[in-house]
Amino acid sequence: MGLSDFEYDRILELMGRAPNFLELSLFSVMWSEHCGYKNSRPLLSRFPNEGTRVVQGPGENAGVVEVGDGWALAFKMESHNHPSAVEPYEGAATGVGGIIRDILAMGARPVALLDSLRFGPLDGERNRYLFREVVRGIGGYGNAVGVPTVGGEVEFGRAYSGNPLVNAMCVGLIRVEDLVRSSATGNGNLVVLLGSKTGRDGIHGATFASDELTDESESKRSNVQVGDPFCEKMLIECCLRLLDEDLLVSLQDLGAAGITSSASEMAAKGGVGIEIETDRVPLRESGMEPTEVMISESQERMLAVVEPEKIDEVLLLAERYELVGAVVGRVAGHGDLRVIHDGEVVGTVPAEHLADAPVYERDVVRPRYLDDVPKLDPNELPEPEDYNTVLIAILGHPNLRSRRPIFTQYDHQVGTDTVVLPGADAAVVRIKGTDLGFAATTDGRGRHCYLDPRGGGAATVAEAYRNLSCVGAEPVAVTDCLNFGSPEKPDGYYQLAECIEGMSEACEVFGTPVVSGNVSLYNETDRGAIYPTPTIGMVGVMRDVSRHATPTFKREGDLVVVIRSGRRVSLAGSDYLEIVHGRITGRPPEPDLAAEKETADLVRGLVESGLVDTVHDISGGGEIVAVAEMALAGGLGIEYPKGAFERMTAGLGRGRADVALFGEDSGTFVVAVPEERWGDLQAALSGNAGYDYWIGTVGGDSIKVGDTIDVKLSDLEKAYERDLFEVHAPEGGHIG
Repeated sequence: MGLSDFEYDRILELMGRAPNFLELSLFSVMWSEHCGYKNSRPLLSRFPNEGTRVVQGPGENAGVVEVGDGWALAFKMESHNHPSAVEPYEGAATGVGGIIRDILAMGARPVALLDSLRFGPLDGERNRYLFREVVRGIGGYGNAVGVPTVGGEVEFGRAYSGNPLVNAMCVGLIRVEDLVRSSATGNGNLVVLLGSKTGRDGIHGATFASDELTDESESKRSNVQVGDPFCEKMLIECCLRLLDEDLLVSLQDLGAAGITSSASEMAAKGGVGIEIETDRVPLRESGMEPTEVMISESQERMLAVVEPEKIDEVLLLAERYELVGAVVGRVAGHGDLRVIHDGEVVGTVPAEHLADAPVYERDVVRPRYLDDVPKLDPNELPEPEDYNTVLIAILGHPNLRSRRPIFTQYDHQVGTDTVVLPGADAAVVRIKGTDLGFAATTDGRGRHCYLDPRGGGAATVAEAYRNLSCVGAEPVAVTDCLNFGSPEKPDGYYQLAECIEGMSEACEVFGTPVVSGNVSLYNETDRGAIYPTPTIGMVGVMRDVSRHATPTFKREGDLVVVIRSGRRVSLAGSDYLEIVHGRITGRPPEPDLAAEKETADLVRGLVESGLVDTVHDISGGGEIVAVAEMALAGGLGIEYPKGAFERMTAGLGRGRADVALFGEDSGTFVVAVPEERWGDLQAALSGNAGYDYWIGTVGGDSIKVGDTIDVKLSDLEKAYERDLFEVHAPEGGHIG
């Protein structure tokens, strides 16, 4: 059941007796790492979670922030890693369904989905299968349920072979006064199950998600739920209607641990007890035992507390939406989660004990491998003989190639509110009937976090902040999904603790509190752990959604400028180093958070003022990859005059073209303006803390960089737009 001897002894102490099988099963799922956060809770307290726009921080189904004019955003991110490793389509699909219900439980209408994905290299057949089916699962569920998938990101690396990461984020829209909490209140109020019938799918899914993946994991397909997006669509509309008509006291979704989790958490938050009559739960399969009913993770279900005089209206409305609606229990004053079957009490546990799993605080010990990571001397690397070939190869690598084959499988315009479509730095969505809008992004930097956990954690937050600033949104808050290996191993716990510290420092500097999130540990196989991969989901608000920017070159003759927060670029830990030289080493530059914030805020101001409508941040692949992406998006080339490139190389690359072109840092943007606005841009940039330099002029059908690069956009496009789902030759290795 996943419980240690210590935990069993603790149960005996709390209960004052030996639990029966049902009661032990309740503890098993609620005290799993997936539900109980046993190893991460002490570390999570480090996150800042208060801010001027925060309406609801951690502790509810989702965080909530104000947008303006009485509108608020509810948002959260969660993982479905282990289920997707053994049943990728349903694992990904039910991950989408589960995060939608978290938003619904706040009383918000889900309006946007994003994802963050990691897979092993695509030269492996199993990795290709997982990738293809996960993408199909996300699209299959999101498209059918009618919530647009507006953004996301994906990377490939050997550390994720056999253990993919599938993180789903949902954003919902709500009026501040309509916010719902999940606390159960009112002795004698009824507990109602809404949605789908209950089956045996997903039993002990929470426990399964709290173990390392092994060769035996394939046999645990029954731990993976099966989704029905059409039922979920009806559930969304029904619940919002019930809330609009003031028929519910509180609402909670059923996810991991099923009725057990929802009922015990609602009871513990409200300081009450809940009695569940398992023989009144509508079943999809005959002969289910009370234990199976309590811990089933069947999808598309919500638990609601209803006043007795309103129950007929609630059940009638559920029937109109073709949903199962059944009274399965009541709120009581005894403080227990009490399970009743055929009129007999078959198990009873104080709800507060179930909701308060043991906490493990471990020593934070620096791993030996970090001491063995050498400083990277670029002069030890051979310089490329043909930069055209190198640029084509980097743009054609799966980690930097176009994501069009993914996002074209998603309906990203249902609802007609998506303003900036997938492929930009962040998605932009309008709020109908107003000038307001919001932007959202997901970001992760696993390789960076492996080479420098604290610096990588900070850099992940910084990248999300840049991406929102690129489109003109004011970043306001964060949700996260912390994907790590075993916390019981010193390396894994150190990575978790240090990444959280780096993320916290960045959130404090940027003023972006963490208002919700999820922790997914034990992401490892017999081949080792994944890269430490904290994923950031960040939202930003826009006072005027029409004032936004995209990374697309839009006009012949536009002048292109790079705006930096510092003067350091490095090949350490870079895409160039891995793709061209086959090496993953070196310590990437630590972000200067204060300078980054100042530069990002400056760029956002340029967009908000209407001066700039073309912006892209420099990230994986360095400056020339960012510029190439802008050129390909607009179908317009760019020419770096020889003198401009030589000055850039002398300043950034210390004479090496590969460092200047492909070196990575943090806090850098590329912007383009019409020539007639050049003076206005110079005036806006004068006196800023960073520095800027002109790199060239938009035009033509090629990218020309001094005498170093001269390549047709058509040749770059062939590599960049190559289908990600094709069979691939082995990746990596020296090509330059």
